Amino acid sequence: MTARARLGAWLTSPRVQNAIIAVIVVNAITLGMETSTAIMSRFGGLVRAVDMLCLTIFVAEIALKLVAFGPRFFRSGWNLFDFFVVAIALLPASEGVSVLRALRILRALRVISVAPQLRRVVEGLLTALPGMASVFLLMTLIFYIGAVMATKLFGAAFPEWFGGLGRSAYTLFQIMTLESWSMGIVRPVMERFPYAWAFFVPFIMITTFAVVNLIVGLIVNSMQDAHEAEDVESRDAYRDGVMARLDAIERKLDDRG
Repeated sequence: MTARARLGAWLTSPRVQNAIIAVIVVNAITLGMETSTAIMSRFGGLVRAVDMLCLTIFVAEIALKLVAFGPRFFRSGWNLFDFFVVAIALLPASEGVSVLRALRILRALRVISVAPQLRRVVEGLLTALPGMASVFLLMTLIFYIGAVMATKLFGAAFPEWFGGLGRSAYTLFQIMTLESWSMGIVRPVMERFPYAWAFFVPFIMITTFAVVNLIVGLIVNSMQDAHEAEDVESRDAYRDGVMARLDAIERKLDDRG
């Protein structure tokens, strides 16, 4: 095994990965402390020193991975994600990049790329996106039809909620989330239009209880598929390892014979 291969194996070992997770957690805590004026006034120097130490560890990790894996480093989406998150923290502090500097808290998301369980959840979500496209298209169509109807029906009486296509769409989105939809919106409308429930109740049934649950079902199925695929890979790796050990034992026995 070459030196680069040994370095790559060491970087991906559970011990190193757990240490990186610990550094990520500590760094997330320090970044949260920076939002407190009281803490920064008393321990600002220590907090910034810990933050700089964590950043140094992250940069060293990325540099070692570049040495160990070379161009293969950029073939992994998770490696690109880590590289992007760490690169943001290295940008100089100025007005032009103040927003990017605020994104340093994204370093906490590196837990996803390090922890296999979280990685599986994200991969399942990404796998579900193609199937969710048709569902989002259906929801967009329902919202468009509902917004046009609500504007025509209630816009003149309630312009603050249904005075235009955009306002109606936003109000219907609030209704879909069930946030103050009854007392805050629907009941005042029903005082002027007693049969308005015939519009709002089917809309809620379709969007909240049907389409949203369909999206959740797609995500759950994708996560189950990703979990099953990982189980198959684990079984295959275990079987290959057992076969390799058996072959090694057979070769030893043949040599002795």
